[in-house]
Amino acid sequence: AQDSTTTTLQGVDLVYAVGADLSFLKWAEEEQGIQFKENGVARPGLDIFRDHGYDWIRLRLFHTPTSLPNDLAYTIALAQEAKAKGFRFLLDYHFADGWADPQKQPIPAAWDTTDVQVLSDSVYAYTRATIEAFREAGVMPEMVQIGNEVRNGMMWPLGRLPEHWDNFASLFKAALDGIDAGRGREPRPLIMLHYDNGADAPGTKAFFDRFHAYDIPYDIIGLSYYPWWHGNLLGLRNNLLTVLDNYADKDVILVEVGYRPYEYRDSDVPPYPEDAPGGPRKAFLEAVNQTLLPIADRRIKGIFWWEPASACDRDYFDAECNARPVITVFDRFKRYEP
Repeated sequence: AQDSTTTTLQGVDLVYAVGADLSFLKWAEEEQGIQFKENGVARPGLDIFRDHGYDWIRLRLFHTPTSLPNDLAYTIALAQEAKAKGFRFLLDYHFADGWADPQKQPIPAAWDTTDVQVLSDSVYAYTRATIEAFREAGVMPEMVQIGNEVRNGMMWPLGRLPEHWDNFASLFKAALDGIDAGRGREPRPLIMLHYDNGADAPGTKAFFDRFHAYDIPYDIIGLSYYPWWHGNLLGLRNNLLTVLDNYADKDVILVEVGYRPYEYRDSDVPPYPEDAPGGPRKAFLEAVNQTLLPIADRRIKGIFWWEPASACDRDYFDAECNARPVITVFDRFKRYEP
């Protein structure tokens, strides 16, 4: 298998990724009939993001979803649309039929729940087949995330942490081997391992120290950062510096960030008030970006907002489906490249 230590693969120089998880975008536009707008003019959502410097799309993949659209065919179709517009593609394996996160990591209904070797074989076969499908469709992902927010493991109960570290490592390695088998002659995508609490320096270090004992290759430490759950920007900065100090061969991406004013109770003082210039979301994203940029280390590799375009009156779009000022945060950094 190809060595997975460089961040220049498939001709991609991963300088500083500006991305968004747009897994619901196609469904919102085609199934829900939403027309996203900029200055009152309806435009395809992908065009709006591309024209404001976004160059990566993150897409989740569920095994056999029953009520959500994110199956293989849908994900390939959305990846094709995005790649045609110049986006690079991060594939997020949930290894579940629906949502997988620190509170729940269900095994797909089609897979065995009692034997880790049988489950590992299923993971291998599935990742091999799906990567083959992306490759044959002309949309090989430049980056692949093995599991979603796996601080507490994945595919419970067999891969639950901290009880079953050996099982978790076996499942992760099976997925990695499946990616290698499915990619054919294509370079291996960059591999991400995703820890959810971006401001938790002790927990992050304990998790990655334990994982590194298994000597399984990967490239990028992915972190989430939601301030109402994870804490303040100084905690985020401290964790980033701790990661950079301890894992010299890994790059770091904030692969999920977001700000939801409604998460704060009436008794709270929100860190980004409604009257902040450009609104609270813009103030938040500018603050996060300005926390990353002064860190003098090339291994800080970018930011992805989680689901900014799943509906109107949420995140990047207001009640009339017009883009909010948050869409402009990266204009001066990436929009006007020659």
